[in-house]
Amino acid sequence: MPVFTYKGRTLGGTQVAGELKAKSRADLERVLRSRKVLVSQVSTKPSQISIRIGTGIKKVHISRFTRQFATMIGAGLPMVQCLEILSQQMESAELRRVIGEVKESVQAGTTLSEALSRHKKVFDNLFVNMVDAGEIGGALDVILARLATYREKADALARKVKGAMIYPAVVMTVAIGVTFIMLTYIVPVFAKMFSGLGAELPGPTRFVLSLSAFLRGNILIGLVLLILLIVAYKVYSKTDQGRLNIDKVKLRIPLIGDLIRKSSIAKFSRTLSTLMSSGVPILDALNITARASGNRVVHDAIKKSVLSIAEGETITQPLKQCGVFPPMVTQMISVGEKTGGLDDMLSKIADFYDEEVDAAVAALTSVIEPVIIVLMGVVIGGILIAMYLPMFEIIGQIK
Repeated sequence: MPVFTYKGRTLGGTQVAGELKAKSRADLERVLRSRKVLVSQVSTKPSQISIRIGTGIKKVHISRFTRQFATMIGAGLPMVQCLEILSQQMESAELRRVIGEVKESVQAGTTLSEALSRHKKVFDNLFVNMVDAGEIGGALDVILARLATYREKADALARKVKGAMIYPAVVMTVAIGVTFIMLTYIVPVFAKMFSGLGAELPGPTRFVLSLSAFLRGNILIGLVLLILLIVAYKVYSKTDQGRLNIDKVKLRIPLIGDLIRKSSIAKFSRTLSTLMSSGVPILDALNITARASGNRVVHDAIKKSVLSIAEGETITQPLKQCGVFPPMVTQMISVGEKTGGLDDMLSKIADFYDEEVDAAVAALTSVIEPVIIVLMGVVIGGILIAMYLPMFEIIGQIK
């Protein structure tokens, strides 16, 4: 959004000047008129080049803002006052700035949902649409409370999944690092020792020495290839077909695929239930849920459901065909559609799969930990044994 500099005077004749963000010059003049300022000069401030990665606002900050905002609105405080208080007490400086801009827009007569929609990197479509439904239905406090509960549960689910992935990732990184150090720094010491023996080395020892020499001789090429592989993966994952193929593979990985599937079902059910119970139209709710699904296979299945409903059919059949949703889930959704209680049924599915995610995380941790330890023992132990085999043979010959 461009920044304008302006000069003008108040109704009392006092000269004023300042800067203000607005979508257009007309929008700026409308805001200033609402503040009783007669504009005499407006110009666009030259943009400054800045490099920013993301917003720096964590999801938990948005959840806390939503919960506190819901509590204040429910207590009967005016909306502008709520935003003023929240703009001063949020942990994130960036979020304080964004809330301050939302407050200014609301003060100027903009609806809350429209003010939030101007900050799409902070407030997603789900957030904006639910607030819009709350404003139209006159139940903003109820909708904000529901949205806060949704975000808190979604954050908890994301933490569980990430927590399950962190431990094996850290252990594998350490294992690879230790193996690399042994092959590039420790094995060469043994190689110098063995070069003076003049005898043929055992097969395992020759293999480890060859691998060590290859790594040391091609380390730069290996790093370049690794970087190219990462870049190629990133580029491929940005394409529609690439994202679909990668997400299909993720769902087929033993244990991890089961965890991803269950968390996707929980997220889909919770999101759609929250939107529908808040009064968002079913087609809009499905489109928002598809974008928030986090998995391309689930996304495509939900999009097919949108087409199915638009043609007067049910959402159940496309969900059956995608292969992600178990029969129990699709049957419960079908019952919810027929009875008119789809939002309640989806909420029950989400609660059930939240517990399933807990069980999947526990199972993943309990299985992966010993497997990684065994693999580390085999690799590192194998290298050490390969290095000591020639010494064992020498000792045997001495006897």
